[in-house]
Amino acid sequence: MMASRGFTFKQFHINHDQCAMKVGTDGILLGAWAPLGQARRILDVGTGSGLVALMLAQRGGAGVHITGIELDARAAAQARDNVAASPWPDRVEIVTGDLQSYQAPRFELIVSNPPYFSHGQAFDCAARAGARHTGSLDFPALFRHCNRLLTEDGRLSLILPYQALDDACDQAEVNGLHLIEKQNVITRDGKPPGRFLLQLSRVKGYLIEGCLVINSAYGGYGETYTNMVSPFYLKM
Repeated sequence: MMASRGFTFKQFHINHDQCAMKVGTDGILLGAWAPLGQARRILDVGTGSGLVALMLAQRGGAGVHITGIELDARAAAQARDNVAASPWPDRVEIVTGDLQSYQAPRFELIVSNPPYFSHGQAFDCAARAGARHTGSLDFPALFRHCNRLLTEDGRLSLILPYQALDDACDQAEVNGLHLIEKQNVITRDGKPPGRFLLQLSRVKGYLIEGCLVINSAYGGYGETYTNMVSPFYLKM
């Protein structure tokens, strides 16, 4: 449910008027899908409003600790407010800074809805451009530093658009991360995928591949998508 400054979920509210990137389907998909396994230390790269971090806090239960790192100071401040107003202020910490210089004990899971638009694309504000241009955190830097911050058997979960997939997979391999799961996100049944949910690991493994359909061909949401997001959306 949209409010004047944000979006209300079943268990928490996100204000995002100070954030370049607003609450959107990509972030919700990542927060609902990212495989938690037994992960207890989780890093959310480019946390923005704190949306994905709070979704993981809801899913993970007691004992998880999520660190959200955000370069933009205004977005980080709003993320802290969102966390403080949530039911899980003890599960989420927001750090202002960049991934490249961030130092911490290693994480069992890292998640990111990373920048993927190239320079030269027009944006309506500088903060939005900084949040989405690959120059601020390109794929080589993202994968190199995620590798540095992952435990030996840790996982990295991402959501990316079609046009970024091949470059991301190539750069991940160069930087020691291997694709082990790819979910093709299809907005409507019968259409080609427009987004991909990816899971990468420092350890090579068999590739798991599947499809996630948001809208069925006959109207309504796909069953798998509904099961994923129903703990969050008010009207599901």
